[in-house]
Amino acid sequence: MKFSMADIRRATNNFSPTLKIGQGGFGTVYRATLTDGNVVAVKRAKKSVYDNHLSTEFQSEIQTLAKIEHLNLVRFLGYLEYEEEKIVVVEYVPNGTLREHLDGLRGSHLDLAARLDIAIDVAHAVTYLHMYTDHPIIHRDIKSSNILLTENLRAKVADFGFARLGATETGITHVSTQVKGTAGYLDPEYLRTYQLTEKSDVYSFGVLLVELITGRRPIETKRELKERVTPKWAMKKFIDGNAVQALDPNLSQSPATNLALEKVFELALQCLAPTKQGRPSMRRVAEMLWSIRKDYRELLSSDSLSQPSPQRKQSDNQEKI
Repeated sequence: MKFSMADIRRATNNFSPTLKIGQGGFGTVYRATLTDGNVVAVKRAKKSVYDNHLSTEFQSEIQTLAKIEHLNLVRFLGYLEYEEEKIVVVEYVPNGTLREHLDGLRGSHLDLAARLDIAIDVAHAVTYLHMYTDHPIIHRDIKSSNILLTENLRAKVADFGFARLGATETGITHVSTQVKGTAGYLDPEYLRTYQLTEKSDVYSFGVLLVELITGRRPIETKRELKERVTPKWAMKKFIDGNAVQALDPNLSQSPATNLALEKVFELALQCLAPTKQGRPSMRRVAEMLWSIRKDYRELLSSDSLSQPSPQRKQSDNQEKI
């Protein structure tokens, strides 16, 4: 879609603070209404984010990203470069971020079934970026605040401000001069070598899995030292056989939940391997999550079948009397 600066100013009420819905490394996001009544999200880059020599590179990446389309990716609608302004227009997703839901800021906390669905949605989106585009795309900033939820809790991965095109030839990595991403989610191998690969996204996804199960942020500065880095703390609990102690207190325990918890942590441990060779591909991660969800649903339904209903319990008690 083509937009003029006048269109953008009109849609955002001249970037009114009342329409601001988010702030990120890329810049500020506004809820905007186009002249046809459609609601979109307008991302306005910080002036400092891209200087002139990066402008053409950024434009070519935007053009690549504009070609991709997947149910679980926030859809690009248009892009505008005008004087010092760089504007990206994307689909508006109304139900806030995954992080807000985990924090209970959007009403009730998500149950485990919803969390597994979200993990699968995100895994599908990232698999698509890595495998099914003309050129592999590395997202570079997978985190709970970049995952938006629809009204029926379907996940859409957002924020391609840091996305990079992967290498076309297998085995060749993208060497970056500047590490981009978010503390707590960054691949330690990328931090050490500056070599970015699709497996850097797999590492970040491992952190996300831990976040989904524990409900905690990757770095919890207010907690005591041994609990401060959530993935490290949760993986130690899992390895020591105490995984259930890391379960989000907002999730109720059951045989089905406890089994899913163990399996998800086992998968997270693989994703968090210190080197890329030890991590599964994102496609493999998605397959394993499908299997975990299937087992969880089956065990859940067999649990509920074996549990007497409240009415049944009442009649049993009456018989005893």
